[in-house]
Amino acid sequence: MTDVSWLKGSITPIVTPFKDGAVDYDTYARLVDWQIVNGGHGILVNGTTAEPSLLTVTERNRLVDVALEATNKRVPVLAATGSQSHAETVELTAHADKAGVAGLLVVTPYYVRPPQRGLIAYYTDICQRTELPVLIYHIPGRAAVTTDLATVKAMKEAIPNLVGMKHAVNDMGFVTHMLDTFGPQWRVFVGLEELSFPMLAVGACGLMNAVGNLAPRKVALLYEAVERGDLHAARALHFELFDLNLSVFYDTNPIPIKYMMKRMGLLKSNEHRLPMMPATRELELRLDAVLARAGLS
Repeated sequence: MTDVSWLKGSITPIVTPFKDGAVDYDTYARLVDWQIVNGGHGILVNGTTAEPSLLTVTERNRLVDVALEATNKRVPVLAATGSQSHAETVELTAHADKAGVAGLLVVTPYYVRPPQRGLIAYYTDICQRTELPVLIYHIPGRAAVTTDLATVKAMKEAIPNLVGMKHAVNDMGFVTHMLDTFGPQWRVFVGLEELSFPMLAVGACGLMNAVGNLAPRKVALLYEAVERGDLHAARALHFELFDLNLSVFYDTNPIPIKYMMKRMGLLKSNEHRLPMMPATRELELRLDAVLARAGLS
């Protein structure tokens, strides 16, 4: 396996700002810098929180370029290059590889609901096109695809640069099974906010959490506390973040995140592309209360 000991910590999937229907790349660059200044260990471009299925391939590729320029090698940049289309995944992966990202996150192809053997063939094909470390993005709630341990084992044995998984499903047992089977060098990133502390305690190597868009320093501190073995401090941070973590899913992510970022002054507007919609007035009031309790308003 490729040495990926550096691949760890809080790597925030940054939202995509829009302005009058277009991607606001200047604001995106500022958000990247804000993450780094506030202790983030890395940047994830075009994760679920970035609404990638509502972006064109050109826009997704441009966001990769902007993130690399904004980080200026201060932290690793990972690119999510998966799509429901194999051809799009190939194109996105080729661009990210050439641009100079540190690693790739490839979602299980959504909507088509492939068989397990199709997933093995798909990841084998994509990973053979790059020498970069690749993570599986396992998010059954969005993709309607579940990957089992036998499939992951077959992939890992066949693909040298497949190094881990972003696991975004409420299944702690699967994390333990993977780490028991593959060892601690297998990179597992937490994809569900409320499982951050327990999954890190079991042996996950980091976090790719939407809530990092709101509280990057606390999320980074949670990871760092677990890494140094201070579970008392980590548990305290877990409960400090709990209200905020739950609020991410008061509506479809990133609807709550974008509204709260606007209230915090990080975004000029909480604009989305259809069929996504801004927060309702009822949701705004609920999120205002969350921000107040978190000391972020």
